[in-house]
Amino acid sequence: MIVNRILSLKGREVATIEPGRSLSEAAGVLAERRIGALLIVDGHRPVSGIISERDIVRAVAAHGAKALDEPVSRFMTEKVITCTGETSINDVMELMTQQKFRHIPVVEGGRLSGIVSIGDVVKLRLEEVEAETQAIKEYIATA
Repeated sequence: MIVNRILSLKGREVATIEPGRSLSEAAGVLAERRIGALLIVDGHRPVSGIISERDIVRAVAAHGAKALDEPVSRFMTEKVITCTGETSINDVMELMTQQKFRHIPVVEGGRLSGIVSIGDVVKLRLEEVEAETQAIKEYIATA
């Protein structure tokens, strides 16, 4: 199973924000869209950073409410690990586990083409397990 399978089910829309926008604006987009992270795009690279709910909580804990007026570029993670549509789901799970993050942008041909979250991966794996269970039940019933 590969990343393109997830993207074919959920779509390729990616929530983004510019690096100069405020942390408060980022929090508003996350809340409105009910998502856990935004990709930072600057028009020069496919992904220049990522900001998550956890990043916002850490910023407010360290700097108080005034952090919400600061640009997302101050608190974003700049070194973003990406994958392609051909990356295996197992490789994505391994990356997420080793690196302790929950979102991986999908970049192909130098362009942002999607994002995969831990929720997307878990949902797909559960569907696979359920299909395997059903296949085994059917096999046993006909044996």
